[in-house]
Amino acid sequence: MASDLKRSLTISGHRTSLSLEPEFWQALQLAAARRKITIATLVAEIDQARGKRNLSSAVRVFLLAEAQRSL
Repeated sequence: MASDLKRSLTISGHRTSLSLEPEFWQALQLAAARRKITIATLVAEIDQARGKRNLSSAVRVFLLAEAQRSL
């Protein structure tokens, strides 16, 4: 099984790192491309709506909801 990939992003004016499995990075890239925005912009939107979840979990939950809407 592939290990998590950690990437650095600038969101809301500050640098942060995000650790996700390669499959989630691919899904995040596709979700951003569908919206015609950058991954950093999409992650910033997820960050603003995440409540008390950590950012990686919030991204995964967002992507799950996206997949469920496609069914």
